[in-house]
Amino acid sequence: MKGRVSLVGAGPGDPELLTVKALRLLQTADAVLYDELVSAEILKLILPTAQLHNVGKRCGKKKIQQEEINFLMIALADSGLDVVRLKSGDPMIFGRAGEEIEALRRANIDYEIVPGVTSALGAAASAQIPLTHRRESSAVVFLTAHQASDSEAADWSKLAGSGATLVIYMPGHNYADISAKLKAAGLASDTPCAIVSRATAADQHTFRTSVGKLQLSPTLPAPTLLVVGDVVRYAAADQSQPFSSGREISISAGLVSVFAAESIQEEPVA
Repeated sequence: MKGRVSLVGAGPGDPELLTVKALRLLQTADAVLYDELVSAEILKLILPTAQLHNVGKRCGKKKIQQEEINFLMIALADSGLDVVRLKSGDPMIFGRAGEEIEALRRANIDYEIVPGVTSALGAAASAQIPLTHRRESSAVVFLTAHQASDSEAADWSKLAGSGATLVIYMPGHNYADISAKLKAAGLASDTPCAIVSRATAADQHTFRTSVGKLQLSPTLPAPTLLVVGDVVRYAAADQSQPFSSGREISISAGLVSVFAAESIQEEPVA
């Protein structure tokens, strides 16, 4: 009999943000294909008897092609194994889930999708930035600074002109280019923005600046996410409190050990 594939969102990093269903699947899987950005704390929750396959693609450096991931996922399920395809954040948001769903359908493999906390929500919570605010922004737009070479880039001028909060996934480190695009789209130089690095992880870091000074931002550890809009002004000035009270979850007893730390730097936003 064929096995089953579960496309599971691992969330932004903190293991306590896993859904109950995601945790159950991780602890019953025969094989797990995980992305590079899935945290080590979450990988520790997988049973030692399960097959582990790192199929990560990061910073443009591909250890494995998407077609190879599809083949491995299908081959394992065809052999009768219950497979978890573990993705950082949410599988359906910049997670290439669509391509894997198509492959599973063609192979007639049973599958399910388990949503996770997407990075934008994790970053907003850790930086205490309300993505919407009834006096500032009634909409939020998720976009990526990277897209497939044969795809059409998003029209940033339309998005910026809507007044929505912009959350830019995978901004890279060429902040001068992003700053130029945002200003060309009509955003004022004093529009506040924040770079959130490793959101919800113990070593998370937030750097606040403005669109006009974005190119002066430091290079922070990946993964990073850029939040742009007036809502950034509402971020807490004092973020000395950790995002979460716990970091590690014990499979056997469900115990939580407490350790967390974060830091914030800030430039004055005009």
